[in-house]
Amino acid sequence: MRVNESAGPVTAGLRPLSARSVVLSMLLAVHPPELPVRDLLRLVEPFGVGGSTLRAALSRMVAAGDLWRADAVYGLSDRLLARQRRQDDAVHPRTRAWHGDWEMVVITATGRGAAERAELRARLTALRLAELREGVWLRPANLERPLPDELRRVAGTYTARPGEPAPDLVARLWPLDAWAATARDLLAHAAGAPGPADHFTAFAAIVRHLLGDPVLPPALLPPDWPGTALRTAYARYQREVAAAAGWREPGRA
Repeated sequence: MRVNESAGPVTAGLRPLSARSVVLSMLLAVHPPELPVRDLLRLVEPFGVGGSTLRAALSRMVAAGDLWRADAVYGLSDRLLARQRRQDDAVHPRTRAWHGDWEMVVITATGRGAAERAELRARLTALRLAELREGVWLRPANLERPLPDELRRVAGTYTARPGEPAPDLVARLWPLDAWAATARDLLAHAAGAPGPADHFTAFAAIVRHLLGDPVLPPALLPPDWPGTALRTAYARYQREVAAAAGWREPGRA
């Protein structure tokens, strides 16, 4: 079966593979995110991607601004470097002790179009904030990450102590049971994946799912929260990919 054919039902966030998705996932998993074409040929071969298919995909990705090329080396564009940073943060979030404070962001700008509002919502969600009501976003203040300066041009940022009990507020803001159930399904799928394509697809779904983990303080999480297990499994897979790719200095073929 080739990678651009469906491997079966797309469940629990699983998606069919394509040459582009295989290349991007390989590059996103290595640091620095660049590989010689000969290594890409070797790495994608288990997924049924032939040399001509790979080279055609690489050419399209360079033309689309996904990759840069220097001689026979391909690397992630600046735009996708930002995606790698988000992915790295999903696997290794920086946290601090929580003492009961909450981050609160209140949208103050008006007159924005639908596209701008959707983009802002996506950015706030990526910051692991949740919307309490229209224009009011918050989360426990346990993350070591600054809010971007451009956010302050459209919103006010505050430290708050909500009157509602924190566990009740968390239950309203995040569907933790549903997230945990999907995480356990993905772990089971990855453990039982019969071949490279199934294994790869499972871990691509795992890293996407980790982007939606609210990374709450331990005191606010349900028992047996699978977030740590999911991160550990993906970090192990990432090391396997990096070892298979080999470590090189940037720009060396």
